[in-house]
This record gives sequence, C-alpha cells and structure tokens, in this order.
Amino acid sequence: MKRTQRIAAAAGATLVFSLAASTLLLWRIDQIRSTATLDEALYVTSPKLLKRLSLGYDGLLADIYWTRVVQYYGAMHRDGGGEYKLLWPLLNLTAQLDPKLTRTYEFGGTFLSSKPPMGAGLPDRAVELVEYGIRENPDNWHLYYDLGFIHYDQKNYSAAADAFLRGSELPNAHPVLKMLAARMAEHGGDIETARMMWTTTYEDSSDKDIRENALLHLRALKVDQDVTALEHLAEVYKQKFKVFPLSFRDMVVAGLLKGIPVDPTGHEYKLEPGGKVIVSNPDDLPFIVKGLPPGYVPSDILKSKPAK
Repeated sequence: MKRTQRIAAAAGATLVFSLAASTLLLWRIDQIRSTATLDEALYVTSPKLLKRLSLGYDGLLADIYWTRVVQYYGAMHRDGGGEYKLLWPLLNLTAQLDPKLTRTYEFGGTFLSSKPPMGAGLPDRAVELVEYGIRENPDNWHLYYDLGFIHYDQKNYSAAADAFLRGSELPNAHPVLKMLAARMAEHGGDIETARMMWTTTYEDSSDKDIRENALLHLRALKVDQDVTALEHLAEVYKQKFKVFPLSFRDMVVAGLLKGIPVDPTGHEYKLEPGGKVIVSNPDDLPFIVKGLPPGYVPSDILKSKPAK
C-alpha cells in the first residue's frame, strides 16, 4: 500500500472513530441534561454549513440529529409540554442532512402540527416539512397521507382532498387514500371520515405514542356521537311525556334505551336537567367536543402554561 493510501485510510478511520465518539458523547450528555443540553448545543442552525462540516457523513449526522429530535420532544412532552422552540430547527436540520430519512416527515409532521401540550402547534411548519419530504420522496404514499391529515386537522378540507388525491395516484398507494380524497371533497369534516382516518393511522403505525394518540381520538369521536344520540333521545322522551327524563333509567323504562349508557372508558354518562349529557371523567377523554361539564378546563391545558 502506498504512503498516500495509508494516510488516507488512517485519516478516514480517525474520522469515523471521531464521529462515533461524538455520537456516544452527545447521547450520554443528553441522558444527563436532555433539554438543557439541546438549548446549549444547537449552535449550528445552517443546514448548508452543517453539511460541509459533516465531510460527507450526512446520513450519520442526520441520524444523530433525529435522535436529538426524539429526545427533545420526549423530554418536553414528559414535562407537560411547552413551546418546543427547538423542534422546527432540529427537524429542518435533520431533513436537509438526509432528505431520504422519511421518519423525519412522518413523525416530525405530527410533532409540529399537534396542539400544545401534545406538540408545537405549528401546522404551517408541519406542511412545509412534509411537502419537502414529498419532493424528495415522491413515491412514498405515507407522506401524502400525513400531509392530508395535517390539513384535515386545520379544517382545510380542500387541501386535504388534494393531498390524498395526489397520494392515491401512486402505483403502490393504499386504497384508503382515494376514499379519503372523495370524502374530503364531498363531506369535509364528518365523523365517519374522521373515524376512517384515525383507524387507518392506528392500524398502519408501529409507533406506540401515535397509536395511543389515534386511540384517544377514536374514543373522543365515540363520545361525541354518543352524546348527540343520547340528547336526541332525551328530546324524544320530552315530546312523548312533556318533560325531560330525570335519569337514563326513565329512558330505559320508556323503551328508548336498552341499558344505562357508558363511555369508552366504562364510566356511566350523566344526564343533566334539560336533557344535557356529560361524561363522568372528562380528563380521561381528551379531544372530546361534546359532553364536557360547564366551565370545564382540561388539565393538559393547565399543564401547558409556563410556570411563573
């Protein structure tokens, strides 16, 4: 082996060792001071500069930054949420370093678009991130699905329909995209569309947190549907007996119900004067719109407020 080849080989080995050592060091530091370390260590915010500094090891550095995204999001979420100030810069750096790292878009879009304290509440940034991922990975139908979901959550049904339709035209696309595109165009935000979307998310994702989030949304949809139906039956009871029922047992006796209704967590619904239906433990059912007690403030909103 020539001298120049030996030098090149030695330099390459040294560089790989240094990068590996840096990765281990960052991991160990983040274990000790996860959120604080990120605040202190994010000195380089330019993707172009970072790519030059990586000396061709873009993929390895992208994996490091993706690990930091997960650590940062996890630490913030564990502590009750917050402003997630570094989430977008970290995700942008990761995507620019390795545009083919699709989990950056699939999970990063959810982290950015979800409302606090579940996420950063930055849907525009989420759209920007996932659209970049689509440009770099145009044959990945999952990204079009994720984009459509982000638009759907913002009640931008025409943009959601467009995203689902674009994805449905791919050769390997999941058949649900075409159905979702049609539903978005026709019905917008109806409950059946929402149930289809969250069910698909629950079944297709292997991430525990995303599956749990989807399950919570499915429970919320069930509650909203139950409350609507029960309040309608209370009105039917009033039309028949000229007064609202005092309890669900009255509605059972009248033949309007087969039994005392319970929510998805197994707790009985409560029937209030005037035929209003509320849930027993609203904190166990985040994302519900109907059935909330008067003046109720979700505990997760209180947690998301910064400490004084």
